[in-house]
Amino acid sequence: MTQPNSNSNLFCALRAAFPGDLDQIAVETTSPQGEPLLYTWRDLDHASARIANLLASLKLPSGSRVAVQVEKSVEAMLLYLATLRAGYVFLPLNTAYQSGEIEYFVGNAEPAVVVCTPGNFGWVSKIAFKAGTQHVFTLGDDRTGSLLDRAAPHADVHQPVDKGVDDLAAILYTSGTTGRSKGAMLTHGNLLSNAVTLKDYWGWKPGDVLIHALPIFHVHGLFVAIHAALLNGSKMIWMAKFDPKAVLAAMPRATVFMGVPTLYVRLLAEVGLNKDATKNMRLFIAGSAPLLIETFTAWRERTGHTILERYGMSETIMLTSNPYGGDARHGGQSERRGSTVGFPLPGVGLRVVDDAGKALPVGEIGNIQVQGPNVFKGYWRMPEKTKEEFSADGWFKTGDVGKVDERGYVSIVGRSKDLIISGGYNVYPAEIESAINDMPGVAESAVVGVPHPDFGEVGVAVVIAKPGAKLDGDAILAQLKSQLANFKIPKRCFVATELPRNTMGKVQKNLLREQHKGLFA
Repeated sequence: MTQPNSNSNLFCALRAAFPGDLDQIAVETTSPQGEPLLYTWRDLDHASARIANLLASLKLPSGSRVAVQVEKSVEAMLLYLATLRAGYVFLPLNTAYQSGEIEYFVGNAEPAVVVCTPGNFGWVSKIAFKAGTQHVFTLGDDRTGSLLDRAAPHADVHQPVDKGVDDLAAILYTSGTTGRSKGAMLTHGNLLSNAVTLKDYWGWKPGDVLIHALPIFHVHGLFVAIHAALLNGSKMIWMAKFDPKAVLAAMPRATVFMGVPTLYVRLLAEVGLNKDATKNMRLFIAGSAPLLIETFTAWRERTGHTILERYGMSETIMLTSNPYGGDARHGGQSERRGSTVGFPLPGVGLRVVDDAGKALPVGEIGNIQVQGPNVFKGYWRMPEKTKEEFSADGWFKTGDVGKVDERGYVSIVGRSKDLIISGGYNVYPAEIESAINDMPGVAESAVVGVPHPDFGEVGVAVVIAKPGAKLDGDAILAQLKSQLANFKIPKRCFVATELPRNTMGKVQKNLLREQHKGLFA
């Protein structure tokens, strides 16, 4: 995607999409004290220009990283836009990371600038300076901090730095289930191609308003949601934290909502969620973790809307999506099907192969590989790892296991690292979880593999009951035996009150494996 001026800086494309009237409201939010705050498109332009000019004044080397660990605020988004403008590389860090993790990220990425919350300045600055970072700024969620103070005197006009499509725009550290996190390098071209495709595929139109209630340190909240709204010149109703009541209250003034499955579950617990509350909404999108069919069905019954589930990852942004309308590539099919992630997006290649890399027939489960303009450049300072993760003919190995059915819909069965090899047989946890989740009284389940002296590895199930339901682990296993092959049956089943999750709502199976690894030792 090249701009007429041939500058492929992502910011140029976002800025070109701002409405003609810059005094329209671009973002509506509230202060930490609950007072309404309004930002116009002109505010976004001017404030990001000031921060970009501050970054430019630091005379940083080309390609410098700007590492950011701050609470969600509109100013944090402006810092992202300013980093793009100034031609540097944005490095968002999860606000839950502690000092050991930050030490690793800062040591690995060697950022020239670190921005943290005012309260963390003491320990973060020590780590940063020790790693050779020259500049540490603070940014609070209440518009305070040294970053804004230092940016205030700078000019509110800024010419975006010239960037090519293959120049680096961001590094996203992926949560490593084993070993250290890897920094996925995303280019201006990766981000723009995906944003343009999604704007079209999800039918964005003039007047759309997005409820933004996701964190902004990962692909979903930072890239998918923000880019879509900006590229469409759409207003955002911005929430620092997800609050189901506040989201519900915003729906009459909005048209699009993006959430992770946990957010939909929490919204379903609100008595006020019904067809009337959602009648102005056009689209509900879910991703970042699998959406239970129960949630999918309950949402449709309560609201009359069918959630559109999609699939992506840090290394590729979005890869597939259920259709918004009829997809001409697939005979005009328009059904949003639960338990699937839809079709590969236009321009994205997706194939399912066996462990030897040979293509598998329709409907067979295997390893998912992808290619396209959205696929990342590689892992930061890990050339060997990068090489490992690409096939000989240049397709990226996602690490996900799944299938494509006869209608062209993609289903994800699990992560290849979640695969349990028990007595030489492949066991896919998602298949067992699906059978358990269908049982009466079960809210959710997770199945993990743990070491076993005889079978090498066996499954262990952890099950969460619905409110008021009584579950028995042995009874669940007995029922499974009537449904599935014996080698798939977990050796133990525990009933628990909750599953460990990360901030995106994904179940942290590594923690469950760790917890139960000594069961059969």
